[in-house]
Amino acid sequence: MNFLFEYGLFFAKALTIVIAIVAVLVVVLGLANKQKPGDNGNLELESLSEELEDLSKMGKEALLSKEDLKQFHKDEKKEKKAKKKDKNKSDAKSDEEKDKKNNLFVVDFHGSSMAKEVETLRKEITAILCIANKGDEVLVKVESGGGVVHGYGLAASQLKRLKDKGFKLTISIDKVAASGGYMMACVADKVIAAPFAIVGSIGVIAQLPNFNKLLKKNDIDFEMHTAGQFKRTLTLFGENTDEGREKFQGELEEVHQMFKAFVSENRTSIDIDQVATGEYWYGTKAKELNLVDDIQTSDDFLMTANESFKLFKLKYSTKKSFAQKLGFAVSQGIENGLSKVLTNVRNWHL
Repeated sequence: MNFLFEYGLFFAKALTIVIAIVAVLVVVLGLANKQKPGDNGNLELESLSEELEDLSKMGKEALLSKEDLKQFHKDEKKEKKAKKKDKNKSDAKSDEEKDKKNNLFVVDFHGSSMAKEVETLRKEITAILCIANKGDEVLVKVESGGGVVHGYGLAASQLKRLKDKGFKLTISIDKVAASGGYMMACVADKVIAAPFAIVGSIGVIAQLPNFNKLLKKNDIDFEMHTAGQFKRTLTLFGENTDEGREKFQGELEEVHQMFKAFVSENRTSIDIDQVATGEYWYGTKAKELNLVDDIQTSDDFLMTANESFKLFKLKYSTKKSFAQKLGFAVSQGIENGLSKVLTNVRNWHL
């Protein structure tokens, strides 16, 4: 009896601690999800052209001797004065038209398996459509190994908005654009990739564990009630049937056919049956298969483009409070631990 009393007391203390921790997490997550009225984030524009100019200047200064550096600064001042003098003499309007360059907007997309970053991407695309002029172009640097179909399907649709409005779209792949990442990339007018970038993986995957045998072994019953023959084909805890597996596989094949059709529509030079095997290739081989157009890093592309365009990095960001950051970290940890199991049943992954 004494043992049971002590065990009960220990259990009560442990349960109290667990409840307290859960309560704190609920409060923190509640604060993290609470948005301030009118807090819609900020749109940031950073001049990459000025950054390249500063890097070039820093490099020259580092290589010059003290005497040459003095002369460099003198020549720089003379050049600025001469430009200012010529500008005052010339007609302001014609001079402005002469020096005017179109803009190239640069967007980074680092996609997760759940494609949460699409919410930011859609705002960035909308911002570009609001401020871009005729002749402007867009570069999207995609880095993603893929994820849920509906998320990456929406991401590809967001990019297509640019093409529908007549803006030239280039996608660069420096590291990886596979599966859902390649679904995004294939929309572009031009796709460039680094030599060892991972490209392709045009396939669909869904996987889940089944604990039915373990439950039976421990005499645990599991019930699931559905309306509709195929409302749930495979389950985590119930007993799966051959009929359910067949239906599940059929749904995978249907999504794969949609994926293949989408790539074929946007990359007409591709032999889709050759590349839609679920395999991935490195940049140089991907070019041979017409998955990409050129072997080039985004850095080289931008340095060349800087001669003809004014480069701007565009980013939409929201300020997060400490509670929001903490809540995000907690929720992200929970999601990373559970999403692979709980979302794979119906959320096909590209």
